[in-house]
Amino acid sequence: MEENRVKQILSSSADIEVTYQGVSVWIDSLHDDGKFATVHLRGPLEERSVVEIQDLLEEGR
Repeated sequence: MEENRVKQILSSSADIEVTYQGVSVWIDSLHDDGKFATVHLRGPLEERSVVEIQDLLEEGR
C-alpha cells in the first residue's frame, strides 16, 4: 500500500478492510518516515504491531 492511501484510510469514516499477511487489521497510525504503520487485529485482541505499509493490502482493490 502507498503512503497516501494509508493517510486516506486513516482520515476516512468508512470501514475500509485492510489485511496484513492475510489477517484483517485496523491501521492505528502512520509513522513519520512514511514506511511503517502501527496496526492491531480486528476483534477482541488489542495487541499492536509495527509493520511496513508495503505489506498492507486493501481488500476489494
